[in-house]
Amino acid sequence: MDKETKDIGEVVLAPPDGGAEHRPAPPARLLGTSTGRALLVAAVMLATLVGVGGLALGGGTGRPAAGPAQRPVEAAAAARSAERPEGCVAPDRRLNLYAVELPRDPATNQVRLGYGLTPQTASYPGPTMEMIEGECLAITLHNQVPAATLEALRTDPEHPVGVSLHVHGVKYTQQSDGTVHSNSFVPPGASRTYFWFAKPRTGASQGTAGYWWYHDHVVGGPHGTQGLRSGLFGGLVVRRQGDPRPDRTYVTVFGDRQTINLRRSADADTCDPVDPVPGPTCLVAKLGERVEFIVIGIGDDMHTFHVHGHSWADTRTGLAEGSKALVDSIPIIDNKTLGPGDSFGVQIVAGDSVGPGHWMLHCHMQFHSDLGMSTTLHVLDENGQMPPHAGGHAPAAPAGGAAAPAGGHANHR
Repeated sequence: MDKETKDIGEVVLAPPDGGAEHRPAPPARLLGTSTGRALLVAAVMLATLVGVGGLALGGGTGRPAAGPAQRPVEAAAAARSAERPEGCVAPDRRLNLYAVELPRDPATNQVRLGYGLTPQTASYPGPTMEMIEGECLAITLHNQVPAATLEALRTDPEHPVGVSLHVHGVKYTQQSDGTVHSNSFVPPGASRTYFWFAKPRTGASQGTAGYWWYHDHVVGGPHGTQGLRSGLFGGLVVRRQGDPRPDRTYVTVFGDRQTINLRRSADADTCDPVDPVPGPTCLVAKLGERVEFIVIGIGDDMHTFHVHGHSWADTRTGLAEGSKALVDSIPIIDNKTLGPGDSFGVQIVAGDSVGPGHWMLHCHMQFHSDLGMSTTLHVLDENGQMPPHAGGHAPAAPAGGAAAPAGGHANHR
């Protein structure tokens, strides 16, 4: 115990003068004397210090003893990591993610960037991430975007140059926030590992199961606006044990300039009528397959998500499950409003009761769809064949003959 603590923590009562036999005064008289008052004050102080655990007797440390309520707090603080959120003792999985520059938009000549599990498979949207509640994921982001490209996208010449990874819905520390103010971004040519924890549902936590997304938060400015406009975004689904699994998952990002996945009109649907390859610009499924959409809003506009011929339950999973009373209370919808930063999920059965065909998927704000904010869900027949287009209205070749980027349709489980 240091001197300062000892002086405060120990109370010494001197013996009576001269060692004579001490005869206590009657209580009333003792309290009325100066000695009595001093003893009373000392006793009260002693009882108070001991009661709150603030007095260390017998050469203790001088620090307050931890009570039952305090010990769990101290244990949690000791276990907390600066890089991993509470509950993530060690990553269950690790993966690499690359940020690269892609060919410019053939219609607008805008810069295009993308995330990919390899540099060769980078796309916009980036790869769909999938987690199970309770899982911890470590993602190492490699910035392969040229510094000159990032400098040209800056709106402030003093803003740092780099890319980042910012996620919605799951748990992470500030070191994985992907922002400039937390210094958690990646300069050109460098790498950084981000930790995501899909906290499970408990009595004290609502959990993290749901449809979310990830994106850059640095390119161009402190909110990553130029990163979003360039293509640095992707979908994330967190499942709860027992959730239904789809046969196919697609990400549809509704954004500015009346775009779906930063494309519109013919560029938004490039499915080959003979050999359709699933991807960001080819939404295709076989009859009876369960199809999942992760729907995301970016930019500054409001939109609505609508699919012809299909509907879904307005729940976390897009399905109506549970007791009859619960199911009867769940709305069944085929159109849902979407604002900037919003995300939700939809699961449908392709061609349920309506058969194979080419079903429009679009924003139902009329001037948005009139300007090209529309694509198509192609439902193949029982043999996996593309049904004929009525009147010869097959998908047109995109501007510049650009093919759909590879890799954007694959889930990472």
